[in-house]
Formats: sequence, C-alpha cells, structure tokens
Amino acid sequence: MALDGFLLALLEDPVDHGELLYVPGADVLYNPRKRVVYEVRNGIAVLLPDEGRVATDAEHDAWTSDPTVVRTGR
Repeated sequence: MALDGFLLALLEDPVDHGELLYVPGADVLYNPRKRVVYEVRNGIAVLLPDEGRVATDAEHDAWTSDPTVVRTGR
C-alpha cells in the first residue's frame, strides 16, 4: 500500500532528521546518508531506530538511481 503524499511531506529520519527516499517498488523508506532501511507495513511507516536495517550495496545503488523514488520532507 502506497504512502499518502501528505504524509510523505512530513516524514523524516528519526535519527538524523533528514529527508528519506520512499521506494514504492520495495515499500520502504530509505536514508541514503546512513544507509538505513525502514519498512512500511500495511501503509504505516515504521520509523523506529531499532527497527531499521542496513541496506546492501545493491539496494543503495538501485534506490538512489530509481526514477520512481519520492523524497520526503518539504
């Protein structure tokens, strides 16, 4: 389930408070600066630092060059 555009404008990383990349194809939010992936479960962004995982090099490369990615924040 895709995240709402209004919600995407409000979201930020819970640790460094920077923008995230919403990857619709993988249904995740990604912080490319820290290489941390946050899941989106049933349309709810799980932005808990303990729930994040480290992205693989392949995920980082794919997601930072994906034209369907949506940047969060204003």
